[in-house]
Amino acid sequence: MRRIILAIAVVTTVAAGLTVHALLPLSFGGDFAADALYAVLIYLLVAFVAPRWPARASGVAAFAWCAAVEAFQLTGLPEAWGLAWRPLMLVFGTVFSWWDLVAYAVGVAAAAFVDAAVRGAIAGSRGRGSGTSPS
Repeated sequence: MRRIILAIAVVTTVAAGLTVHALLPLSFGGDFAADALYAVLIYLLVAFVAPRWPARASGVAAFAWCAAVEAFQLTGLPEAWGLAWRPLMLVFGTVFSWWDLVAYAVGVAAAAFVDAAVRGAIAGSRGRGSGTSPS
């Protein structure tokens, strides 16, 4: 069930990211929101691949991926690849920005917080619904 929910969240996040990209192009707010949603997407993919990992571990892995992609932009290769095939810009970005790292941290933190809260609520409801009553 967790993977189904994560898959739905992935599709929703991609749609939200593409919407932000289309409606708020070339603006700081649009870039920040799109980068945060990219980090949420990476978090969801990590959680999908490793569904039993705690939210903190998924968050660390997701942020490490995002930071590595951002650092890779310093080589200039993502920009060149994006010019050759535009969809790669959505995956690898183009140029390095410290603000992107901040947006990734915000996105990953939000995703990890929501994930931990949902898992806690589900675990709590399972404990209460065990069919036993206190005496």
